[in-house]
Amino acid sequence: MKKIVLTLASFFIAVLVFAQPKNPVSFTYEAVKNTNGTYDVIVKATVDKGWHIYSQNTDKGGPIPTSVTFKANPLAKASGKVLEKGKLEKVFDKAFGVNVLYFSNSVQFIQNFKVKAGVKTTIKGTIEYMVCDDEMCLPAKKQNFEVKI
Repeated sequence: MKKIVLTLASFFIAVLVFAQPKNPVSFTYEAVKNTNGTYDVIVKATVDKGWHIYSQNTDKGGPIPTSVTFKANPLAKASGKVLEKGKLEKVFDKAFGVNVLYFSNSVQFIQNFKVKAGVKTTIKGTIEYMVCDDEMCLPAKKQNFEVKI
């Protein structure tokens, strides 16, 4: 009886381990100082071949668009909107029934900050994103990050 229970338990553990969804996107975060005393906080997504991550500007009714939000910081003020830098693709997605905008391979989300002179601080934020391939979409995820300036 013990052998049967042990075998079944091992089988279920193995199924759970292999059933873990993979994450086909990885992120890096950095701050780049500009010549005018401002900083660009760059969130770079690298996407596995065959997968894509959606733009912030995808039509409503489609997949969850990527969003990058920053926590308030009295030492740093965001300037303008979060920009996207990468090869933007626009296609009509039959599954969603709308035009979608997405990036394959990689994309950078860039937010400019004006930082008080002579101070060091940390910019904290969250990126929410959804990735799909030609067969399926993974559930939307949120990932917190922080960048030292």
